[in-house]
Amino acid sequence: MAKKVWLGALLLVVVATSLFWLNRDAWLADFNAERAEQKEQYQRAGLDFGKQNDQQACLNEALQSFDGCLGYSCTVNNGVFLKACLSQASATPGFCDGVPEFREKPTEDDKSWAKYFCWDNNIRGEGCRLLMRQQAFFCSNPP
Repeated sequence: MAKKVWLGALLLVVVATSLFWLNRDAWLADFNAERAEQKEQYQRAGLDFGKQNDQQACLNEALQSFDGCLGYSCTVNNGVFLKACLSQASATPGFCDGVPEFREKPTEDDKSWAKYFCWDNNIRGEGCRLLMRQQAFFCSNPP
């Protein structure tokens, strides 16, 4: 009986793997199309929000929308929003004060700055640090 259950499970895995393998190109095309649509949507929202707000409002909106987000796509989407928003937003006095210079490989001080900003503001989700790196990038490369 146990042998039949194992054989059935193995057969199910083989069939599922085969179906995935045969449909991988279609799945990838669908995933890429969905990702492009999401990027465009978040980019448009960021541009629109930025035209009516300042840089600090952009960061606040991205962090508030991101708070509690645990998925990769959520982090990417809010990063796209923030980048687009900052490109259109009016300047906020002091927005870049205390923000470390952007480096491809962040130092321990850079990491601490982002980590403690997120913790001190009770923003959950590992991607918060990536959004803070976006602020560092923006402040190091003004438009």
